[in-house]
Amino acid sequence: MVFILVKIENICLGKCPLILAPMEDITDSSFRLICKDMGVDLLFTEFISSEGLIRDAVKSKRKLDFSEKERPIGIQIFGHDIDSMKLAAITATQSKPDLIDINWGCPVRKVASKGAGAGMLKDINKMVKITSEVVQSIDLPVTVKTRLGWDENNKNIVEIAERLQDVGIKAISIHGRTKSQMYRGEADWTLIGKVKNNQRMKIPVFGNGDITEPQHAFEMKNKYNVDGIMIGRGSIGNPWIFKEIKHYFETGRFLAKPELLEKVKVCRNHLENSIEIKGERTAIFEIRKHYSSYFRAIPNFKQFRIKLMTLTDLEEIENLLTEIGNSCR
Repeated sequence: MVFILVKIENICLGKCPLILAPMEDITDSSFRLICKDMGVDLLFTEFISSEGLIRDAVKSKRKLDFSEKERPIGIQIFGHDIDSMKLAAITATQSKPDLIDINWGCPVRKVASKGAGAGMLKDINKMVKITSEVVQSIDLPVTVKTRLGWDENNKNIVEIAERLQDVGIKAISIHGRTKSQMYRGEADWTLIGKVKNNQRMKIPVFGNGDITEPQHAFEMKNKYNVDGIMIGRGSIGNPWIFKEIKHYFETGRFLAKPELLEKVKVCRNHLENSIEIKGERTAIFEIRKHYSSYFRAIPNFKQFRIKLMTLTDLEEIENLLTEIGNSCR
């Protein structure tokens, strides 16, 4: 397998970079820092509504925050109005990210039904127009995350990628499903491969979808020659996947899966990161959505999970995490 140095303009990402996909209510700064420690080469914020950003919505503005440790990092925006997307991109640059990413791939109804996210796959001309306007309005590199197309009869990603490149994007990430599929069925990487191996394409092409084990990443890289691998749901509760993939790429061998003590340690670090960023009360409530993922498949964990989901005192949570770690000895 050939590995070449991948760059987005002057941003060097290394050879076959691993990228954390932006996920709403998951990839906040506290989780991004955990993944960065595990070897992620490029991070993105949670996606941010262009309308919320230009109207100074608190939730949207808060998503602009990141630490220097997270670089290189992109701020991802979504929307359907040209002027709002331009202004949101300009506003986002004030946080000094390394790049701006446009989400043309989110399939959820509340986003796509308004013509934003993957909803724009029904109007490619408008997608290209908005992308062009955003590229021209800022000095930072602009990248795009999208899908194969609207549905099974409209998988036009090869054309889409060419047109987006032509208006100035510097990289594209492609999820191997259509909007209509949502997250059902298996991701189809064949069209991602066609985009990458299209002689007209000169920008990095990153593949996304169903990467849950190191050999999956190896197979997709080897078969389709993508420039990098983007991982989303496969990292939830399993940030070790990035370290495991890099080890497999370098040695051809599997890295040992984390033991329970290691899972407790990382979960604790995640909580501590969140407390430092958001404060104790908010962190305690928000970390709850991660407990089941961190400790999935742990025998007899139900009794611990119920307690973790109800405790509000930090010391009691810390003591319980210690008890969970000790239970494997």
